[in-house]
Amino acid sequence: MRDAWRAGYTLTHLRRDLLAGLTVGIVAIPLAMALAIATGVPPQHGLYTAIIAGAVIAIAGGSRFNISGPTAAFVVILFPIVQQHGVGGLLIATLMAGVILIGLGLMRMGQLIRYVPYPVIVGFTAGIAVVIATLQIPGFLGLSMSGMGEHYLENVGYIAEALDTLRLQELGIGVFTLAVLLLWPRLRTGIPAPLVALALAAVAAWLMNQYLDGAAIRTIASSFSWSIGERSGQGIPPILPSFMLPWTLPGPNGEPLQVNLALIHQLIGPAFAIAILGAIESLLCASVADGMSNTRHDPNSELVGQGIGNLIVPLFGGITATAAIARTATNIRSGAVSPLSAVFHSLAVLLAVVAFAGLLGLVPMAALAALLFVVAWNMSEVRHFVHTLRSAPGGDVVVLLTCFSLTVIFDMVIAVAVGVGLAATLFIRRMAQITSSRRMHPSEVRLREELPPQIALFDMNGPLFFGAAEKAVETLQLVDGDIQVIIADMHDVTSMDATALVAVQSMLGQLRQRDIGLIFVDLQPRMITKLRRAGVRKTRGVLSYCRNLEVGVHTAQRWLEQRRSSPAGTV
Repeated sequence: MRDAWRAGYTLTHLRRDLLAGLTVGIVAIPLAMALAIATGVPPQHGLYTAIIAGAVIAIAGGSRFNISGPTAAFVVILFPIVQQHGVGGLLIATLMAGVILIGLGLMRMGQLIRYVPYPVIVGFTAGIAVVIATLQIPGFLGLSMSGMGEHYLENVGYIAEALDTLRLQELGIGVFTLAVLLLWPRLRTGIPAPLVALALAAVAAWLMNQYLDGAAIRTIASSFSWSIGERSGQGIPPILPSFMLPWTLPGPNGEPLQVNLALIHQLIGPAFAIAILGAIESLLCASVADGMSNTRHDPNSELVGQGIGNLIVPLFGGITATAAIARTATNIRSGAVSPLSAVFHSLAVLLAVVAFAGLLGLVPMAALAALLFVVAWNMSEVRHFVHTLRSAPGGDVVVLLTCFSLTVIFDMVIAVAVGVGLAATLFIRRMAQITSSRRMHPSEVRLREELPPQIALFDMNGPLFFGAAEKAVETLQLVDGDIQVIIADMHDVTSMDATALVAVQSMLGQLRQRDIGLIFVDLQPRMITKLRRAGVRKTRGVLSYCRNLEVGVHTAQRWLEQRRSSPAGTV
């Protein structure tokens, strides 16, 4: 917000933000309802999320254009939480995730999210898309099911058993909505396809329910009821989001939760999963926004803003929120200038809840399922997935398929943990392959004098770390008994970790026993400092550091002369 004001904010900018906010708000309304239902909670919780989190995160965050609210990526994490702990448990987990996100931002961990490998992101994103699409099949086909389980394969079994309850009327509404969603953008009218598709589907469902015997198309109003104080109704409550304590909302058995250490212990794992996914998605979204708008975001401030938003939104009935790439891109394309566009987007959703709750209740459940099919397809990035399979190295393909499979079969937390571990192992292996140490022939280097046969030259390359240090350092010891001094060219050694320091200490001890001196040439000063701190210091005739090869050879020749002049044969 400060950056926008510093650049000069005018009435023209305000008008652009207002129009962009209204446009994004129209897009956000159906998505917020659909994603809340996919998560397993009534649709108003998704709308409350867009209203509260959308405004709070925009003001407190570090990205000028991010639009935050419920997103598809969270469905696979939040749905099992609702199944196990109810709406109240989900909101408590969101509170805990908000605290974790604030902590990550204050510890300046925003930059670390960039180190999540691309195959890991593509893999778990595609896996999430498959899970979301699968969860929409019952609504799209109108299946009669008593409930869903916590695991993907379990749910596939439930869906298969319920296929004989398919209702053609619901399927027809779903197919019609899907067709409009896919074909409407080709007309390029500027009106969001989800708005048109859901509006037409609502009209079609209303006509079928009125004039077609036995149609009974399920809508938001027929599927959800609400009760607040003395007021109650069907569909979405036409009232403002109000303050509420999350633990007063229903748990898995419909009764308010009992907050205790056991519940916190059960929710800490899901809370960390929510925080990590929220951090990844919001910072990826901010990076995309930077590329589209030629701006720069503050990753740590964005994490703090996301944390504050997720800390506040459960107190008003909202669920987990993070930045949404599609809505953010729409915001930028609509001409947004500052975070005020996100605030206007929240006000647009608020207006819809208060003024048009009855109309929103007419939206068919099959139409929302069709909308989420499209969301899942766009989220899967099939082209990137297939391109990576075809063009990436074999190790990266393994990481991609592993993350995809684990996300679908188990969950995203396991997938990311295993994927990052595999990617790190592959990275270590690749770095070890480029780390080498070989003996050079004197003819390979230009020296002013002929090199005595008692001196051996070695060229060391690459990082000396735990995956390659010992092997590279051991190579220096592979010399015949006539060698009295080893010169190691360290110009291409880029780093040295604790394992390398131990390996050098061990090698020096063995070389000293064989009465062989070691000279490091062109070793970076910071690495010399590391060696000194580890107790590896210059010792005449044993170890020395030289700035170039000529000085190193001169030092080695001096050591040889001193050894020849010493009665004991040593320096």
